[in-house]
Amino acid sequence: MPGRLPITRRDALRLMGGVPAAWPAAERVAEGAEDDNKRPPRSVLFVFLAGGPSHIDTFDMKPDAPAEVRGPFQSIATQTAGYRVCEHLPLLAQRTGKYTVVRTLGLKSQADAVHELATPLVLSGTDYRKPGATTVWSRHDWPCYAAALEFVRPRTDGLPSGISLPYRIEPFPGQDAGFLGPLYDPWQLNVDLNNPRFDAQAMRLPDGFSRQRLQRRGALLGRFRGQGGHGRTPGQQQFAKQQQRAYQVLSRGTLAHAFDLEREPQAVRDRYGGHLWGQALLLSRRLIQAGIPIVQANLGHPYYWDTHTENFQGHKERLLPPFDRAFSALLDDMEMSGLLEETLVVAMGEFGRTPKIGGNVGTPTYSPTGRDHWVFCFSGLFAGAGVRPGQVIGRTDNTASYPITDTYFASDVGATIFANLGIDLDSVVHDRLGRGYPLNEGQVMQTLYDASRS
Repeated sequence: MPGRLPITRRDALRLMGGVPAAWPAAERVAEGAEDDNKRPPRSVLFVFLAGGPSHIDTFDMKPDAPAEVRGPFQSIATQTAGYRVCEHLPLLAQRTGKYTVVRTLGLKSQADAVHELATPLVLSGTDYRKPGATTVWSRHDWPCYAAALEFVRPRTDGLPSGISLPYRIEPFPGQDAGFLGPLYDPWQLNVDLNNPRFDAQAMRLPDGFSRQRLQRRGALLGRFRGQGGHGRTPGQQQFAKQQQRAYQVLSRGTLAHAFDLEREPQAVRDRYGGHLWGQALLLSRRLIQAGIPIVQANLGHPYYWDTHTENFQGHKERLLPPFDRAFSALLDDMEMSGLLEETLVVAMGEFGRTPKIGGNVGTPTYSPTGRDHWVFCFSGLFAGAGVRPGQVIGRTDNTASYPITDTYFASDVGATIFANLGIDLDSVVHDRLGRGYPLNEGQVMQTLYDASRS
């Protein structure tokens, strides 16, 4: 019998959160005044470039800067008059009319210039770590976007509020529900989409097993539970909810259909690229189409874009070519299908790179070809869901060291994402001790939608 993707139904249940565990109930509060201009709920595709791309070598080039700053890359013209990008992004250069570049993203503290600290800020839309949070995953962490969405607006149709793929950024915080508890965790997938053994069989009913049969088994289980004669613990209640979600996923088959990349024409798959990044973005698009409101596509394991050594060789050979191809295909695909109109697409890392060339500065492993971490300004791409394409928002100084126009912090990116998801920005979440926290304290990046504000 041919092998299949090593995701069993037991794994699928685990992905759906089906692990019994007691957890105090959290209170849901959303008392903010209604905004007459509030956007209807839309989807979000967050493309995370783990490790921090070099902004000065990609979307904020400084050809007139000194050689020790500008580096060896040349800039090329784009669709946007007067705007130039790196020569190793030829496809995206031809598509600046489909997305907007923000060159003045930043973090609020130099102390956050560490992957383990910056990553959870960017992936949850907050500027500060919660007390008790560390540099590794824990239940003290701030909830990620998908977890916040599930908490504020829980689903009842069996589909998850969010899916992260094709691997988890281990062991960094910021990728699950944190202090909200495991009930609100998004799905975390670890799959090789180019593996010929890849199959989403775990997401569908086995051959010959009907929905009616599944419903009968569920009803029988319900009767057994009802014979206990005593109340269920919080952990048992949570498990029952997640088990019900598993029943719904198996009976509907929606996700199994989305995961079946073989349904895509080979020409479409080829446009994205045969590499993992390309197929991950293709699957992300299919999941958005299937009704998953937020998908996080991690392009690179932890530190993959981290170029303390060989910054230019790394960007030229292993980083920019697959990103250029896959992200360009994603924009084309989503625009052609109309999906881009209803989906906010964001692509960014956790920070940028030092303007002055030199990696591991001040250490015995100093590299003259690297760039270190830089939190004061970096670039991100935004498209769809009402974003005015073709803009270049924000200006930095002559060495791309500091913004000379407004900085947009992680909380502002978060406010923009939450607003597109239809989440009230005045929502409050509570931790295990009952302490209340504003879900978000940023401002929606209105310049994305109104060119007169840029």
